[in-house]
Amino acid sequence: MPVHPLEAVPVVLAHVSRMLAGAATFAAAIAVSGAASLLAPSSAVAQSWPARPLSIVVPFAPGGISDITARPLAVALGRVLGQSVVVDNRPGAGGAVGAAYAARQKADGYSLMMALSSLVVIPEAERVAGRTPSYQLSQFTPIARVAADPVVVMVRADSPWRTLDDLLAEARRSPGTLSYSSSGIYGALHVPMEMLAQSAGVRFLHVPYQSGGQAMSALLAGQVAVTAQAPGVAFPHLKAGKVRILASFGTERIKALPDVPTFRELGHDCEFFIWSALFAPVDTPSDLVARLRAATREAIREPVFVEAMAAMASPVDYLDAPELAASMERERRRLADTVQRMGRLE
Repeated sequence: MPVHPLEAVPVVLAHVSRMLAGAATFAAAIAVSGAASLLAPSSAVAQSWPARPLSIVVPFAPGGISDITARPLAVALGRVLGQSVVVDNRPGAGGAVGAAYAARQKADGYSLMMALSSLVVIPEAERVAGRTPSYQLSQFTPIARVAADPVVVMVRADSPWRTLDDLLAEARRSPGTLSYSSSGIYGALHVPMEMLAQSAGVRFLHVPYQSGGQAMSALLAGQVAVTAQAPGVAFPHLKAGKVRILASFGTERIKALPDVPTFRELGHDCEFFIWSALFAPVDTPSDLVARLRAATREAIREPVFVEAMAAMASPVDYLDAPELAASMERERRRLADTVQRMGRLE
């Protein structure tokens, strides 16, 4: 896999400003759309929907947090709707390939996407890199957030680093050589690791893959020294004694990992959650959006979903569409400084 060094460029400041300026407009539009969706009368199309299987695009390869969240949710939604729901993995470019594909699908209530928090970063990151964004947030209608996990940083269980201080001391001794894997450039595992590097004043060596599952496999195979992951991906390997978790990007300790400190406890101003949320193409009829929102609210209470999330130590964390849009706006503002510092990556 190619390595992408960091190269800050001043022009990114203007791009980030443009990104933030559009945030309020996006949130307001979603709030209005959400209210209209709940009040709209049912059409003949909505009354016969769903008449065939639905699909959920996952913009990552199998094994990452969006994939392992989408699969039990698909089963639960299928039970609620009385139709099968299939998962369609479309990996590439940190989620940009799959998101662009999902944005182009027919807005008929049958095409959905399970996206991660990286969804809000990638369009601006592509502009910073001098490319035309492959999608825009305005091409999607939020349905609901179903989970939000604080990222954890881990090493192999046989590594010499037993604490975060051990790891950072090694990074200081050998700047730019301690490697970590991620799900792609500017993705949901890349950004938090750069937050840590900025806070600690160190440089890591970034090795991007196409999914969190591949990034995890790279750590287990000894191809990299460190990775960041959602707890749901890390937990089975921790139970098997294969990894050691050093710290969490959460605001408080994870209940299933009471011995793992947060970065704030360790003196680093770092906070990052990987959220998993469901979206539809923007022109999906409002009555179908309302039914999808209602179905998702019901699906997250289905035992098949609740039990799958509990097995991953990943609590269900639901937000309906208007609240999700507002949360996305806050996140874009909070991540702006990190994106500025990361700059253009080639």
